[in-house]
Order: sequence, then C-alpha cells, then structure tokens
Amino acid sequence: MSEENDEVEIGEIGLENTMSLEETTQEPKVNMIFNTADEVLDYYKKYANRVGFPMKKRSSKKGDCGELKYVTLSCSRSGIPQGIVSNVLKPYPSIKCNCKAQLRAGICLDGRWKVNSVKLVHNHGLNPDDARYFRMNRAISSYMKRKIEVNDRAGIRVNKNYNSMVVEAGGHENMSFMEKDYESGRLRNVFWADSRSRAAYEEFGDAITFDTTYLTNKYDMPFAPFVGVNHHGHSILLGCGLISSEDTEIFVWLFKVWLACMSRHAPCGIITYQDRAMKNAIEIVFPNTRHRWCLWHIMKKLHEKLKSYKHYESIKFTLENIVYDSLTNIEFEDRWKEMIEKYELQSNDWLRGLYDERRRWVPSFVKGSFWAGMSTTQRSESMNAFFDDHVNSKTTLKQFVEQYENALMTKVEKENQADYKSSSADIQCSTHYFMEKQAQGVYTIAKFKEFQDELTGKMYCEVVDTKEDGVFLKYQISEDMIIAGKKKSVNFTVIFHEFDSEVKCNCSKFEFKGILCRHAIYVLIKHKMDLIPDKYILRRWRKDVTRRHTKIKISYNESNATLEAH
Repeated sequence: MSEENDEVEIGEIGLENTMSLEETTQEPKVNMIFNTADEVLDYYKKYANRVGFPMKKRSSKKGDCGELKYVTLSCSRSGIPQGIVSNVLKPYPSIKCNCKAQLRAGICLDGRWKVNSVKLVHNHGLNPDDARYFRMNRAISSYMKRKIEVNDRAGIRVNKNYNSMVVEAGGHENMSFMEKDYESGRLRNVFWADSRSRAAYEEFGDAITFDTTYLTNKYDMPFAPFVGVNHHGHSILLGCGLISSEDTEIFVWLFKVWLACMSRHAPCGIITYQDRAMKNAIEIVFPNTRHRWCLWHIMKKLHEKLKSYKHYESIKFTLENIVYDSLTNIEFEDRWKEMIEKYELQSNDWLRGLYDERRRWVPSFVKGSFWAGMSTTQRSESMNAFFDDHVNSKTTLKQFVEQYENALMTKVEKENQADYKSSSADIQCSTHYFMEKQAQGVYTIAKFKEFQDELTGKMYCEVVDTKEDGVFLKYQISEDMIIAGKKKSVNFTVIFHEFDSEVKCNCSKFEFKGILCRHAIYVLIKHKMDLIPDKYILRRWRKDVTRRHTKIKISYNESNATLEAH
C-alpha cells in the first residue's frame, strides 16, 4: 500500500459501537468510537505493543474553555533527526526516521471520541519482542523507587542495585525499566517559593493571577507563576512552577502544593484565562475562592469568532459597549439579549457559552469583589515581561534557576527603592481638602496618585437627584465623561449612611480596587466630612506599616552563604 492511499478519511464506514478494552488490539479503523481520550490512548498503546512499534502523543488541541478537542498519536520514530553535535564525526544515535504512521481522533457532540483518520504503514521494521524497550512501557514502581532510595543511602552502586532487582524479578525480560532509567531521573513537575514570597503572601495574597501562557521551555514544561500586587501596585511573585502538562491532575497537584506552602490560606480571588482543566482544579482545591476569567483574553477573540458575520464591525462595536459600559447586571443581560436578537446570533455557541459563564468575566458581575485593581491577567503578563530579560525558550533548567534568582533580586530592589521614595518624598497636594493631606501621609506614592485623580475628578460630578430611604440617603451623581472622543453624562448611584459614615457607589471602585471613587468622595465632602473614614483606607496600600517580608534577607548567589542558607 502506498503512503498516499494509506490514510483513511472520515465517512468510508459507518459508526460502530463503542469498543470494549478487550477488543482494542485490532487494527485501527476510521470511525472507531471510544468513551474518552484516555481510552483512545490506551487502545493505540496496546495496538503498538502488539505490532511492535513505540508510540507517542504527537499533538493535541483544546477548545475555548480548555477542553481537549483533538489528539494525534503517532509512531515515536516520526520526525527528522535534529540536534547540535559537538563532534560531527561522532553523531548521536536517533530513532527518528520520519515515519508517517499515526492515528487522529476528535471529540463528538455526544462527548465520545471518534477516530478521524489512520495511517498504518511504517517505513521501518516492526518487532513485538522489542516492546519492553519502548519508553512508553518503561516505568519505575513505587516499591522499586523506595528500594532504590534505600540502597542509594546504603552506598550500593548503581549496577549492583539494578542487578539485585533483576534477580528478584526473575530476569531482565520481567523488568519494567532499564538501568539507564534508574540513572537518569526525569523532572516532571516542580514548584518552589522562597521565604520572602511566603511572607509577602500574608499581606498580598487576597487576589492573585495564574497564567501558563508565557513560556514553554526547551523541555516543553510551561512556566506557571502565581502573581499578586504589592502596596506600590507592582507585580509580586508568590511562588511558581514548571509543569509537564496542563491537565486537571497536574493543576490540582500544583495548587495543593502552593496552598500548603502558603499556610493553607486560600486567596479570596484568582484570575486565569479560559481553561477547563484550570477551572476544574480551582473548584477542587479552592472551592471558596472567587474565580475570574481574563477579560483581555476573551475580547481579543472577537475577530476570530465573529469575523464571518456580515455585520461584524457593528457586532464588535455593540458587544464592546455592552461589556464595558453596563453598570448593572440587569443592564448587561438586557442589552446582550437585544444584541443577540438584532444580529441573529442565537446559533453562535461561543457567545452562548460566554453568556452562561458571564459571572466569571463581565465587569458588572465581578466588580463587587476585591481584585486589587486587576482587570485581566496583565499581572502575570507583566511578570512574564520582567522575566523576558532573563530567560527564554532556549534556557536550560540550570540556567533558568540562576536567571530566575537574578530576576527576583532585581524585583526586590525595585520594591525597596519604591519604599524609600514613598517614605522620603511626597507628591504635592492639589487641593486644600484635609482628606487629601491625610491620604498623602498614609498611602504609597502610587496609591496616593490614584486617590488624587479621584479627588480632582469630582469636579466633573454633580448631584442630579436625592432621595431618603429610611436611615440612608440615595444620591444620583452625574459625571461628565469622554468616551470615544465624545462627551457623555453617566449617572451613578451613591448610598450614604451618616451615622456610621458608610458610603457605597454602584461603580464599585472601592470594592474592586480599594480606593474610594470620585462619586463617593463627592458625597463625603458634601456632608462636610474632612477625613476619609478609616475603614476606607486599606492596610495593603499604606506606606506607614511594617511588613514582615521586607525584613527577610534573600541571598541567592552569595558564595559565602552558609550550607543551611543554600
């Protein structure tokens, strides 16, 4: 059979019943049905062992929500030999010979998996007797690992240690791994956090972002940082990992290890991009944590998902206005339904999925929780940009550790400089209000600037209506704003309780960022309140408190550090 007609396409045979695992050593055919992707993998592995070739998962593709959609399984001898050889006269051996044998499968509408195409012909010899040498069949059991560790501690050499296990197993053919597997340990997943990061989490662990899209290194291990925001509004690293894959099991492991490292205090909120495996793991490990999706990652998909519509530009403009300008949940829902009907978008699965999960990403739904001002995963992305000066996809693990330490030292120095600047210099007040002087004395420079912007921004506000509601006063505040180059008046509702100095605005800036908004400040000043109530000055933004993490000395690369410090 030639290579060209070796591949079978969808539609040549009808759907068959789901295969039992007992039947999975038969030759693969198009339209075979399996219950899960794992069953597909298990089937092809058994088939490969029977025929006599090593197999691997060559590629896969996820959907918008992170669920696995397609997978390609191939002979491990696929691909062309590559690599840098220091001595061209002594090249490294390679099993790759550009073999084209493979199986492709995808998920069906009913959740089951179907084989879409198959290539059966190999361009090399096949031998089932070699199956025990295939990497896919080699694994060190927990019992063997414990025995290896004990014998290592006893000073038994590698070859004697391995030979004793061969005798115990009754011969090499009964061993589940080879001696070189014993010698070459394979790093699969790793997490680490230094003592400064752990102490910083006590202050800044209320809202974090987690993002694995930044860097996949030469070992195909995604970099997975946990990032928060410090008192200056800077990104701060709160631990990170290198992981072997992005599935629920690995994320559960990473989240559990990180949580244990952080004294088992889960964050109040976590921001990620859309990923089904992450979502599942967060629900398992952080069941009481508010989980948001990155708004930026969603909005950048508009072109990809909606470009085929005739009125794409109008749809995009309308959708952006609905998302960014809806002040209340009801307003968002009403405007969304109006858009769906106007442009006949009822059959768009992507939009339907976003609407069903609106509580995870729409600003009007998430602004009532504290996020330290993070509207997207830009904290992870800015942390990634910070590491860009130190590491890249070609960096080895040894180099990664060294450069990671250099990056952290630079980050610590930046925070120290900001601490010094906030304690030794002031931004001048722009008004005569006592509350501005108060904010100048307690906020870090970055946060004082934010408060100052809100205070001066009250000049664009005015009361258009006032109502009494029991012990509360309800103000309608109109703010003149410039949106898309045009002046627009937007109304906000502020509730004020004078007895306990409680003020709440439906823009939810304080709930979201921890800084009072101009609408609330307007009402406080209207009631002759000279100072900001203490409950509206968050400790996390203050410059006049001592934080434990700033007292922890980190000496990453000092040659004179003690053995214990290393």
